[in-house]
Order: sequence, then structure tokens, then C-alpha cells
Amino acid sequence: MLIATLQTLFARDLNKLKQEIEAYHREETLWRTAPGISNPAGNLCLHLVGNLNTYIGAELGHTGYVRHRDLEFSLRDVPRAELLQKLAETIGVVDSVLARLSDAQLEAEYPIQVLEAKTSTGYFLVHLATHLAYHLGQINYHRRLLDAAD
Repeated sequence: MLIATLQTLFARDLNKLKQEIEAYHREETLWRTAPGISNPAGNLCLHLVGNLNTYIGAELGHTGYVRHRDLEFSLRDVPRAELLQKLAETIGVVDSVLARLSDAQLEAEYPIQVLEAKTSTGYFLVHLATHLAYHLGQINYHRRLLDAAD
């Protein structure tokens, strides 16, 4: 049951992220910041793609994905079409990997320690879903504050 719930939540929020990126009136606003906003939406999108491809794709799905976390926050002006393509690929990876997980794998320890202490795979996947939702909310606010000003 947890797997189906996670699949639903990841699909919902990744598709909402896609909608948010598409909703920017001006593509360059994806890369703007303002006082108190350190990460533009484009970098948060790259960060979420890197995060999910690392912790779900590479660790659980053995996709071979190699993360370049520093670039997630330093790259600028990646075309919207490229962000959307990366999101589409991530949606596919997440759904495919989650569909192959068993309940026993969810209960097993996650392959690497990422948080303060070791966790089960199920716990870590819930953490990843809330991490996605957190940054999705930031992107929504970023769009409504900065794109509206254009």
C-alpha cells in the first residue's frame, strides 16, 4: 500500500512541478532571485531532478545516474524545454523504480546513510516525497512573486 501511495504522491507533485515550470510567463524569470530568495526556480528544479535521480534512480534502480550537486545550484539559464525534458525523464525513472519495489525492500534499510541516522527505505522515500513538496511550494511562491512582477 505504501508503494502505491508514494507512486501517487510523486506523480502528483512531479507533474505539478512540470506545470509550475510551464506557467512562468517569461522563461528568464525561472532564473531570477530577489532579496531573501537565494535559489531561483530553475535551480530548485535541477536540484529536485538530481535528488530523485540519485536517491531513487541510482541507489534503488541502479540507473547509473551520476549526480553533480554543485551544478544544481550554480547552473543558470538552462532552457525551459531542457528542464521539462529532465522532469519527464525523472517522472519515468521514479515511477519505474517504485513499481519494482517490494514491501520487503521498503522495510529494509536504505542502502546509504543520508540523514542523521540510518532509516528504512520506506521512511527515506517518504522523506524524499516531503522534500519534493517543500521545494515545489517554494517554486510556486517564486513564480507568483517574481513572475507577476514582469
